Amino acid sequence: MPKFKPLILDKLNMTMTIPNPVELTQELIRFNTINPPGNEDQICDYLSSLLESAGYECRKIEFAPRRTSLVAKIGACSQTQPSICFTGHVDVVPLGARHWTHEPFAGVIEDGKLYGRGSSDMKSGVAAFVVAAMQMAQKAKDGPGISLIITAGEETGCEGAFHIAASKGILDFLGPAGCFVVAEPTANEPLLGHKGAYWLRARTEGITAHGSMPERGDNAFYKLAKAALVLEKFTFDTPTHPLMGQGTLNVGTAKAGININSVPDAAEMTLDIRTVSGQSHSYIYGCLCKALGPEIELDTIIDIEGVFTPANDPWMSSVFERCTQMNGVRPVDKTVSYFSDASALKPVIGNPPTVILGPGQPEMAHQTNEFCYTQKIIDATQLFSNLILDWQLT
Repeated sequence: MPKFKPLILDKLNMTMTIPNPVELTQELIRFNTINPPGNEDQICDYLSSLLESAGYECRKIEFAPRRTSLVAKIGACSQTQPSICFTGHVDVVPLGARHWTHEPFAGVIEDGKLYGRGSSDMKSGVAAFVVAAMQMAQKAKDGPGISLIITAGEETGCEGAFHIAASKGILDFLGPAGCFVVAEPTANEPLLGHKGAYWLRARTEGITAHGSMPERGDNAFYKLAKAALVLEKFTFDTPTHPLMGQGTLNVGTAKAGININSVPDAAEMTLDIRTVSGQSHSYIYGCLCKALGPEIELDTIIDIEGVFTPANDPWMSSVFERCTQMNGVRPVDKTVSYFSDASALKPVIGNPPTVILGPGQPEMAHQTNEFCYTQKIIDATQLFSNLILDWQLT
């Protein structure tokens, strides 16, 4: 394992020693940022101090009490010299009911595995790009530059990212990005994109009546049930994506009525639609309204577009080459079904080519006894440093 000096911060003169990325991951795990409630403010304060010590200009953005995101930049970060941008979230999901072998917020290392909630999803990715950004700060200072977007609230619908996307002052501060790295867990294999998430609530109304005289009422649940059967046979008429396949639709929940002996006058169900690149959410909405008819009202819960960059994009090709050098084999062209903050951020930072690439183990995300391989964190830090250097020399 390469040698890194330990983290030393002098609060008075802000001298800087670059931290070991594995040790930084451990430190980040020790912040309990389970969402809800999140409480990401302290971890963002900590990372802000680190980055400022390396010469970064930082801004903290709060979308609710103690729900803080962090953005940072160094270098030009301009229209003529757009930055390389990294993003990652610092909130984590709850622990679940099963027993953990290792204390989930201790950052224990055993047999080359770093255990803890968020170790793979995705504090290791954040630690790797923060250390890489600190390592390359001086090289980026007089070049196109580096920008970082570290978000709160990703796990519950990208709240922090959407808040940033709506903040013109923060976007002006960051400037445009020429390329974008989303450090979600991929075991250091580059992914070309991910599906979108379009969640809807379908509602219908009726007229209540006594359960012994249903003919005097109008049963809202019957209307909803008929709509659900329509959705069972609903198909998308958009072309199949060569990697992502076709979009999917699932009815996740349904409810109606408040007691057994009354005709329900309201009913609702929730729809989980996962879209592929090229599918318009507004077009899908129109198709569903037409298929379900005027008695069904649709409300949006989450509207997160998919993300995709083809492998033959020049920058993506350079990412694949760097990953080939590190992993020994050319990566396979792949996408994933989960969504990320890139959906909110990519359109507002200039729609740059985007790769999903991070050290975490994707199969360990949200799992009991979550872990990340320590060597993957070291490798990702080197990989991110290489990508930063390549961008500064373009």
